Amino acid sequence: MEIKVTSEIGLLKKVLVHSPDSGIGKVIPSKAQDWLFEDIVHLDTIRRKEYDYYTKLLLYFLDPELIKGKLKTIDAPRNNYNFYKPGKKDFHNSRNVIEIQVLLSDILKNATIKQKLVASVCAIENCSYKIQELLLQQEAAELAKIFISGTGNDLDMLFPPVPNFIFTRDIGIVINDHIVLNKPAKKARLREALLMKYIFFNHPLFKDYKDRIIELEDSPYHFLLPVDADEYNVTLEGGDVMVVSKEHVIIGISERTSLAAAHQVATILFKKNIVRKVTLVQIPQKREYMHIDTLFTQIKKDTWVMLGSFSKKRAQKELDDAILKAIEDQKPETVTTIIQFKKEQVTRPVYFNSLEDLLTDISKKDLKVKGPVKIIHSGNDEFPFDLREQWTDSCNLLALKEGVVVGYDRNDKTLEAFRKAGFSIIDVKELLPRLESGAQTAEKLQNVFITIPSAELSRARGGFHCMSMPLLRKDI
Repeated sequence: MEIKVTSEIGLLKKVLVHSPDSGIGKVIPSKAQDWLFEDIVHLDTIRRKEYDYYTKLLLYFLDPELIKGKLKTIDAPRNNYNFYKPGKKDFHNSRNVIEIQVLLSDILKNATIKQKLVASVCAIENCSYKIQELLLQQEAAELAKIFISGTGNDLDMLFPPVPNFIFTRDIGIVINDHIVLNKPAKKARLREALLMKYIFFNHPLFKDYKDRIIELEDSPYHFLLPVDADEYNVTLEGGDVMVVSKEHVIIGISERTSLAAAHQVATILFKKNIVRKVTLVQIPQKREYMHIDTLFTQIKKDTWVMLGSFSKKRAQKELDDAILKAIEDQKPETVTTIIQFKKEQVTRPVYFNSLEDLLTDISKKDLKVKGPVKIIHSGNDEFPFDLREQWTDSCNLLALKEGVVVGYDRNDKTLEAFRKAGFSIIDVKELLPRLESGAQTAEKLQNVFITIPSAELSRARGGFHCMSMPLLRKDI
């Protein structure tokens, strides 16, 4: 299988996903924030009335022969929606919309890998010897389910679920033809990182890329340092990495990705000649920002969506505020530090005054845009809608191809801003029948924002950019 990603907007050909599993339905209020959820969600709604629409849309774009002409049968209640449930006989098992649980089940059929992974998971979760023996007795498909949801068909909860596994962007990122594995900042995501490491190194799909998998290493003697020694901790999540061109990668330094990790990734990318330009974007370490893809994503070569607080106009005001607040030894909430390094001139970095300046520079210099660059703002840049809708991932959009993006239906003011910028807004419930009948084709869609129901999904704190790990995009 070919793996290659050279942009954020090239035609999506293969993507790694994970459908909401039963573990999400077991999150309780007292543990929600420990497991990085803001609230508990309703499993049946998040599956059938929201995420399943996302799956259908991906299949119509990436693997249409699996779904076209079969939609009514697939969605018939008598079939119990098994088409969308990994591990079921009727699961779609697409070669292009690739389900993590299926890959995990595949590698667990190997007795050696199974034994190693059971031992590793049990060590992380502090399981008893008895539970370890019990896990070794499970069939591969059942064990894969247990590793993700924390329980099996006839078992009590053995350990916590990993409800954030639906956010596949964070577990790794493809940069050109290399794969960078994450190092999670939060304990709740350690098992995800372990499972994905075994998948990438052992599944046949990735056999040609073993030498192109990049693992980050902890700083020497990190175990002697205080837990809060942030400048030495190496943590990275994929939501803080954007491949904006074949030669240029943006790395965010955030609540989840450390300066030490960003430095290490940049050094490796230069050393291996994977890219020639790396931009570091340091954002405030705040829960509502989390990753850089909660603040901006790319729509077209000349178009971006962004939280207005990081615009050029606001940046100047924040700079003025910073001078005043520095006297009081306080930090403004939205000041960013943006530094760009080129491989040939690494000792002469370029600084940007605002995120808007950086995005404009990328469009002009990397993507050769001749005309004006458009910045569409969250909430139409109107307070308080800008901040409310950024919280519900108005800036966290997935481009299926240039100019065709997927996002939540609830961000009304942001959708209004897209209309003003010349985009059509199409509800997925209206689009799917048109794709099914042939009245509309994925190839002919242009300048479209596809909305998906989001009452429950948005409470999980991630958008469709988070819920996708592109493995292959067509070069732009």
